[in-house]
Amino acid sequence: MSARQKPRRLPPFSGVLVLVMASTGLVVVDLTIVAIGLPLISADIADGASAESVVVTYMVAMGALTQIVGSLSDRWGRRSLFLAGIGVFTLSSLAATAAPDLLWLNIARVAQGAGAAAIMANGIPLLSDRYAGEERDLAIGAWGSFATAAGLLAPVFGGVLAETFGWRAVFAVNLPLGAAAWALAVRVLPRAPGTGGAGAPGGGAARRADWLGGLLLMLGLGAATLLMLRPGETPWSTRDTAVLITACAASAAFLAVQLRAPAPTLELRMFTRPAFSGAMLAVLLSRVLTIGGSVYLVLYFSDGLGMSPTGAGLLMTPIFLAQIVMGMVGSKLIGARPPGLVIGAGYALKGVGFAALALLITPGTPWWALVVPLLAWGAGGGIAGAPVMAVAVRVTAPERVGMVAGTVSTLASLGAGVGTAALGAVFALRGGPGAEAVTDGARAVLGVSAALAAVAVLVAVTLIGPRRVPGRAPAPAAQGPAPAERRPVPGTEDRVPTAEEGDEGDSSRART
Repeated sequence: MSARQKPRRLPPFSGVLVLVMASTGLVVVDLTIVAIGLPLISADIADGASAESVVVTYMVAMGALTQIVGSLSDRWGRRSLFLAGIGVFTLSSLAATAAPDLLWLNIARVAQGAGAAAIMANGIPLLSDRYAGEERDLAIGAWGSFATAAGLLAPVFGGVLAETFGWRAVFAVNLPLGAAAWALAVRVLPRAPGTGGAGAPGGGAARRADWLGGLLLMLGLGAATLLMLRPGETPWSTRDTAVLITACAASAAFLAVQLRAPAPTLELRMFTRPAFSGAMLAVLLSRVLTIGGSVYLVLYFSDGLGMSPTGAGLLMTPIFLAQIVMGMVGSKLIGARPPGLVIGAGYALKGVGFAALALLITPGTPWWALVVPLLAWGAGGGIAGAPVMAVAVRVTAPERVGMVAGTVSTLASLGAGVGTAALGAVFALRGGPGAEAVTDGARAVLGVSAALAAVAVLVAVTLIGPRRVPGRAPAPAAQGPAPAERRPVPGTEDRVPTAEEGDEGDSSRART
C-alpha cells in the first residue's frame, strides 16, 4: 500500500459484490426458511404426514454437489456455471410453488439444491477474480458476514411469509429475486473464462472432470446427510446401518480415487498446509455452533419464555446485526494482526457469549438481559468467520479457488447437519416438555457450545500461525515494483504452491 493511499473500511462497491451477496442470501435463506412452513406443507399436500423430506432433499443435493461444481468452475469458468445455477434455482422455485403433491415438491427441491450448489461454489471465486489484496479480504468478509446473517434472519422472514400468505410464498419469493439476480449476472459477470479455463495449469488434464470421484462424493455425502437428519427419537434400524456403511465405503473410495486422479475433485494436498486445514476446521465448527446453537436457543425463546415465533426471531436480531458489522472489522484486522490471533479472539468472544447465556437463561429471565450475550455471540462470529474465508483463499493457488469454495460450502452444510444432530442429542439428554426442561436442555447446549468455541480458539492459534499464512498482495491500483531481492514470481505472491509445483516452494519461501 502506498503512503498516500488510505486504508479501506469497506470493499469497493461493484455489481459483482452485490450479485454474489444477493444470490448467496437467497441460497442460505432457503436452507431454513422452508422449515418454518413444514406444518402447513404437511397439512396441505402431505395428508398430515411428516414433510421433513422437503428440507432433507435440498440439503443433500446442495451438500453433495457443491464440491463437484466448485472444481468444475476452476476448469470451465465461473460465468456459465453461475448463470446456470441461478436459472435452475429460480425455475425449480417456480416448480416448488406450483407443487400439487409431496413427490413433486421433493423433486423440485433436489433441482433447487443443485442450483444452490452452483451459486455457492462460485461466490468466493468471483470475488477473488474481481478483487485483490485488502479489497479481496474485505469483499470476502462482507460476503461471509452477510451469508451468516441471512441464515439467522430466515426464521423471522419465513414466519411472516408463511403466516401471511401460506407455505407457497416461501418459494414464490425466490422468483422475482432470482430473475433480478440472473439479469444482473448477465450484465456484470465477465465473459472471459475463469481461472481454470483453457490456460489452466495442466493443460487437457486440468480440464477433464473427475466423474467417478464426483459420483462417489455425492453418494458418500448424501448418505451421511440423510443419517445426520434422521429423527433422534427413532430407534436404530437395519436401514440406518446400511446407510452408514454406504457413507463410509463411498467416502473411503472417494479419497482413494482422489489420490490417483489426474484432475481430482478435491486436491488432498491442500490439507497438508496447516493454515488451510485450520481454516476448514474453523468453518466446520463455526456452522456447528451457529446453526446448532441457534436452533435450540430459539426453542428456549418459544417454549421456555413463551414468545411467539416472530418475537423469538426478532430476539435473534442482535446476533446477525453484530455479525455483519464485526465481520468487516475482522476482515480489516487480518491486514494488521496475525490471522490466527484474530480468528481465535473472535471465537473466544463467541464462547463468552455462549457461556453467559448458559448462566443467565431461566424460564423467568427478561428478554433484555440476553441482548448483551447475543451481541457477543454475533460479534465474535463476525470477527472469526470473515477472516477464515480470506485465509483459505490466501493460502491457495488461484487455479484452486473454486475447489476451495466448494470445500467451504460442503463443510458448512455438513457442519449445519452435525451441529443440529449432535447438539440435539445433548438437548435430549437434559431437555423435555415444559418450560423448565426446555431451559435445562438449552443451557446444556449452550455450555457444550462454549466448550467447542474454546476448541476453535486452540485450532486457530495453533494451525493458522503467522508463519503459515503469506502476507496479502496489495490491490492492483496500489501495486508498485517490489524490491529486487524480494520480487516474487508473478502470480505467486499470495498463495502456496500447487500440487504440480511440489514442495520446493515451501523451502524457498521459508528462506525468503
